[in-house]
Amino acid sequence: MAIQRMDNVLIVVEDLDAVIAFFVDLGMELEGQGPLEGRWAERVIGLHDVRQDIAMLRTPDGHGRVELAKFHRPTAVTPEPRDAPANTLGLRRIMFAVDDIEDVVTRLRSRGAELVGEIVRYEDVYLLCYVRGPEGIIVGLAEPLT
Repeated sequence: MAIQRMDNVLIVVEDLDAVIAFFVDLGMELEGQGPLEGRWAERVIGLHDVRQDIAMLRTPDGHGRVELAKFHRPTAVTPEPRDAPANTLGLRRIMFAVDDIEDVVTRLRSRGAELVGEIVRYEDVYLLCYVRGPEGIIVGLAEPLT
């Protein structure tokens, strides 16, 4: 087998503290945070003179991770509109299973998040919604109904 698991998803951000707080409010745990620079990092990501701060957050079950990076150098590039619609090419959202979708939405709204559409029922399987958080990050929420 070629793949063992999906280790993490990287999101490049401008306000690292605000995005960390958003994901912690969602229920993720901050695993670690600190600077990242040096020749090895430059070789891996293909950029020169790299200096960034990163944070790694993990899901409560310990199986999923989100890595956040704030680049000090070189400056991050914005290739698309911050509030791109769901049909824009590229990575659009990350989806999390939650116990109580209404509670999670309420907590995230206290951080300035907004529903993209509305909370909807998908058959007898899930309650689903998309929430747009800081820096336009879209998070999908799925509450299992069974």
